[in-house]
Amino acid sequence: AIQMAQKASGTNSTVLLLGESGTGKEVFAHTIHLWSPRRDKPFVVVNCVALSEHLLESELFGHEKGAFTGAHQAKKGKFEAANGGTVFLDEIGDMPSSLQSKLLRVLQDHEFERVGGTRPISTDIRVLAATNRELDEAVRVGRFRADLFYRLNVIRIALPPLRERREDIPALAQHFRARYAAETKRPVRGITADAMDLLRRHDWPGNVRELANTIERAVVLCAGETITPADLALPGAHPPPRSQDPMPAGEVDGFHAQVNAYRRQVLLTALQRTNGNHTQAAKLLGLHRTYFLRLLQKLNIRADLDGAAQRNA
Repeated sequence: AIQMAQKASGTNSTVLLLGESGTGKEVFAHTIHLWSPRRDKPFVVVNCVALSEHLLESELFGHEKGAFTGAHQAKKGKFEAANGGTVFLDEIGDMPSSLQSKLLRVLQDHEFERVGGTRPISTDIRVLAATNRELDEAVRVGRFRADLFYRLNVIRIALPPLRERREDIPALAQHFRARYAAETKRPVRGITADAMDLLRRHDWPGNVRELANTIERAVVLCAGETITPADLALPGAHPPPRSQDPMPAGEVDGFHAQVNAYRRQVLLTALQRTNGNHTQAAKLLGLHRTYFLRLLQKLNIRADLDGAAQRNA
């Protein structure tokens, strides 16, 4: 799939990305844009299922002042704002039929009118689209325009579940590492071979979205400049001790103390990296916020934070 994205990036053709939820369609669309001659121009994402028909129309094409109740001033749409760049239309299979004809005109004639307007507006954009639906079937039963489908389906890239394209994992993992290292300003510059092998062997039921979350967490919690297996919250990252003999009671108590100390350190690190934001810290660790708050209370972490604040005052 990555090789297809590389080939597609050098053209101005429309690309249709097909795959189930979480397979990384937006990541691939953004990658195609970054490898293309349009890389220095806007990359705009529009989810066709997240807005009502009228809001989606205004979002894509813009509107003139007075076009509808509440339109107190003219507004540019995404096709106008992204001029020279790329527009990624996610969930294109859910686009209302009334807007499909307007999109077809953009692809054919490179122009459109704002909602409530009559003046044609020219635009130079590349359109990438994605769906988890069977568009061929939607065309057959009349839910999707055949002429629009053929315009979109110039370059077709199928994105199977990540477990079926493990060869893409190293490139995706490095992409997310670089992205989150830049966002968090953390000096994480690589991934060890053992950690990469662990990433390759995982089945990724959550697809690319799960991989992204795993790498983000590793970047934030990584103690050095390289992500190791210990930084990955994956099976096999922390192999069990070889001895299976029962531990003496005193050692069990000491073990629990060490586990709690480790958990406390992980939670404190997440809080420090998110400036004390409980919601963001819980998300970073892949925990529900309520469970995260219970852990803070159980491990008396509020007192630890207050004590640190007093020492730094």
